[in-house]
Amino acid sequence: MYDVTIIGAGVAGIFLAHELVQDGQSVLVIDAGKPLAERTVTDAYLGFGGLGKSEGKYNYSTEFGGELEQKLGPETTLRLMQQVDAVLCQYGALEVPLYSTHNASFAARAEDAGLHTIETSVRHLGTSLTKQVLARLEDMLMQTVTFRFSTQVEQIQKQADTTFTLKTASETFSSRRVVLATGRSGTDWMRQQLKQLGLVQTKTRLDLGIRIEMDEAPFRTVLQDTFETKLAYASDAGTAVTYCMNPTGRIIRKYQEGLVMPDGQNFREQTTGTANLNFTLFLPRYFDTLTAANQFATSVIGQINQGSDRIVVQRLGDLLAGVASTATGIAHNQVVPTLEATPGNLLDEVPDTDLTVLLGFFERLERLLETPLSPDTLLYGMDGKFYAPVLATSRDFETDITGLYAIGDCSGATHSLSQAAASGLHLGQVLQQKTAVSGE
Repeated sequence: MYDVTIIGAGVAGIFLAHELVQDGQSVLVIDAGKPLAERTVTDAYLGFGGLGKSEGKYNYSTEFGGELEQKLGPETTLRLMQQVDAVLCQYGALEVPLYSTHNASFAARAEDAGLHTIETSVRHLGTSLTKQVLARLEDMLMQTVTFRFSTQVEQIQKQADTTFTLKTASETFSSRRVVLATGRSGTDWMRQQLKQLGLVQTKTRLDLGIRIEMDEAPFRTVLQDTFETKLAYASDAGTAVTYCMNPTGRIIRKYQEGLVMPDGQNFREQTTGTANLNFTLFLPRYFDTLTAANQFATSVIGQINQGSDRIVVQRLGDLLAGVASTATGIAHNQVVPTLEATPGNLLDEVPDTDLTVLLGFFERLERLLETPLSPDTLLYGMDGKFYAPVLATSRDFETDITGLYAIGDCSGATHSLSQAAASGLHLGQVLQQKTAVSGE
């Protein structure tokens, strides 16, 4: 009999496990993926560390990345994020500095230009350091936690004595409590399990955006006191937000949900930087069901991919002129593309709403930077951020079934590494208190 069984070894699950073992609780972690050392590029979202194995960017803010503030309040949420950072530093994250995007004078300038700055403290590990930190954390947990990798739970049953039975293809486990921590990648599995348990998920969010690659120089004065900035533009179609800004970085292909998208890579992942800066401007959309959200994403990004890894790139000057970019034009572009993409016309590939919002954002960005954007600015279609449907849970992430919890992105309440990890720490502290009171 385990005290707690955690299904999912992403950041939410492993931060929960880390908290519980400090209290001496017996913990079982089951994951459909592999241990860290065995994960490959095809295991992008499964296995130890989950999505946290990628660039390891922890944004400590209540303004984006999930709804923890609504559940726990701003003070508790920020305290938990500080604890998340302390755990990361315990395992080697101090090799990179914590930086802040706070800049009062810049924020005032942004407001005058029609934009809003979102302030955050950031610990951006990068892919290489992330692997080192996770490897040390995994080594520690392996000493006290029971892991089952490459294993899928086939059934969760609540017993009359309030414990749970979990069945896999080859084993059966008993546990006092069960925690779902499967992230966005476990959505299909979770939907099946919740149906058997009589629980229902609700609305789903989907963010689509155009990845922008431009000359880094116009942002240089803006970023002289911080590594990046996050800007929000309140458009008629919703609030669009910049995401994953990479000064002197590159654009790479991201493979998720059977789709291929442009993604940013920090300059630290290469021996040299570039003369470019890249980021995505994301616009959120909401759907009644996960199926509807997935169908919309496929209708847009899937059409661009055309069954391959096709991504479209267009010069801003060509977009404004209403003409397609050509291979010759891209080859002579002053902003040298860091991703090999197919020249084309985003007017034929991207929803009109997204282009309207993008151009409205650019108008305000030019006011902020006090210089026109170069017509050689490159636009890549199309990036996406996917979210799990919202599952109703209590303040402590307990579902309507006593003893069954859902944390991290699979709950629909968190959308970032920092908030997912914080949800794991919060539940760990709650379960420690419950154990102390009940004497289990």
